[in-house]
Amino acid sequence: MREQFGSLVPIWLAPDVPATLVIGYRTALEILHDPEHFAADPRVWQRDIPRHCPVLPMMQWRPNALRSTGIEHARYRQATVAALERVDLHGTHAVVEEIALARINGLCGLGRADVLADFAGPLVFDVISALLGCHPDIGERAAVGMAMMFDTIDAAEGNALLVEALAELVRRKRGRPGEDITSWLLAHPAGLDDEELVHQLVTIHAAASEPLTNLIVNTLLLMMTRPDFGGEVADGAVSTRDALEHVLFYDPPIANFCMSYPRQPQLIDDAVWVPAHQPIVISLAACNNDPDIVGGDIRHNASHLALGAGPHMCPAPRLTHLIARDAIDQFLDALPEIRLAVTPEQLRWRPGPFHRALEALPIVFEPVPPLTVPALRGH
Repeated sequence: MREQFGSLVPIWLAPDVPATLVIGYRTALEILHDPEHFAADPRVWQRDIPRHCPVLPMMQWRPNALRSTGIEHARYRQATVAALERVDLHGTHAVVEEIALARINGLCGLGRADVLADFAGPLVFDVISALLGCHPDIGERAAVGMAMMFDTIDAAEGNALLVEALAELVRRKRGRPGEDITSWLLAHPAGLDDEELVHQLVTIHAAASEPLTNLIVNTLLLMMTRPDFGGEVADGAVSTRDALEHVLFYDPPIANFCMSYPRQPQLIDDAVWVPAHQPIVISLAACNNDPDIVGGDIRHNASHLALGAGPHMCPAPRLTHLIARDAIDQFLDALPEIRLAVTPEQLRWRPGPFHRALEALPIVFEPVPPLTVPALRGH
């Protein structure tokens, strides 16, 4: 693609859905930091998109920060940031530890597991439920709906399932608020109505559920398939944070995202005109691997685009890193000698143009006794 097109590649996101894919790092930064010319509002574009288009639910307009510009973006973003900043990171560490312990102790004596289904997926589900104040019956429906949207299979039904579940969460929290993100959004001076609240939660759920699960899984995969790298982590030569940064650079859990919709035709790189109201999609994976910027030591280097950039950048990078790092640390404390149960070539990746997600990550290990809380807290 680089050889033929440079930084801007004409693509089809789905049948009859043309778009421009950005694969150049510097070009992506210019676009992400220029919301005036590259607006996030897709309403004009989606007028001509069939309702059952498989990528529409991931791209359609919603009354939230991710799909708004100007004053509305500022209003939604302020409410979301304020709610996320109230999350107690120390308390979240304890929540992750407790959930991880329960999951790990259910696996210790088995000698085999699927990291995705048996650990990372359930852990992230439980942590999100705790942070949002979400009962498991609502959380399960939301998680299923979100997965359908990311896979772009029955995505419209998945979107309906997700929105309905989160609307029920909002109704419950209006009647009985608590110490959680949903309740803090409800109480914010922005005065969000129920529809706006639901769609702020859609963004938070989308940013936390699938991407966070895949970040944990893909990092553990890296450690098993790169023995030199995995050995360094186990020996303490590099931290789990360094391993996470490596994945965020070279194999990010969201491969393509950060859509914008120019209001007028735009000249990019002084070379290519892109049409008005047609999606521009940032390939986070391709931009991070741009030969113009790849090279050198990436440890303690957060210049990757895996969490976006500019006014729509992920508002809670510390929380994301904390959950992923704690989950991996607890897992490797308990099971330091995990090995793939299949060859890397036998692993299967889920469909969908947006995420980098395995169907399963089967492992084997020597059975060990269950751990105690003090053993984990001593890490």
